[in-house]
Amino acid sequence: MRLGTLLELGEWTTTPAAVELDGGTMLVTARHGSDAWQTTSYGFVHDDAHALLVPMEARQAAEVTFRLDYGEQFDQAGIMVRADSRTWIKCGVEVSDGAPQVGAVVTRGVSDWSVAPVPEWNGRLVTVRASRDGDAVTVRARADDEPWRLVRVAPLAPEAEVGVGPYCCAPSRAGLTVTFTDFRLDEPDVALH
Repeated sequence: MRLGTLLELGEWTTTPAAVELDGGTMLVTARHGSDAWQTTSYGFVHDDAHALLVPMEARQAAEVTFRLDYGEQFDQAGIMVRADSRTWIKCGVEVSDGAPQVGAVVTRGVSDWSVAPVPEWNGRLVTVRASRDGDAVTVRARADDEPWRLVRVAPLAPEAEVGVGPYCCAPSRAGLTVTFTDFRLDEPDVALH
């Protein structure tokens, strides 16, 4: 699906500060303070990340590609699979402790968070793939055309009605603009490994 078509068909969870189509790319500027988090450890609730969602079938995969050219604390971009404000998965690259980290937040009432450093991905195109099948979403990520890395297997009820699409947010600053280069829907992965 072209990014222009996604922009026409998708719905924003929270409208970003700015959106611009530039040829085949979509530039999204996040609002300062935007985030997605439910309670755990920090005690705060944020439900204002900028996710542009289209319906996701019970057996479907989605991929989001973006340029990793941001570097401020907690800047982040990737893919979101969302049922509602208390049931969602966001996966991508978030800057934490001075380095880009590939990771996931899975929220089922409360959020959890897992990360792994990927400083070698700086300046490259990163693709995050969420594959939904059965009672789970399997998330993989890679830079350029490198092999996929398994990021997370998260539970999701087969009957859940969810949307999927690119997301970004900037909890700590104004001026984050993420360059999204691709969004696609296709068949789910046939195996976990």
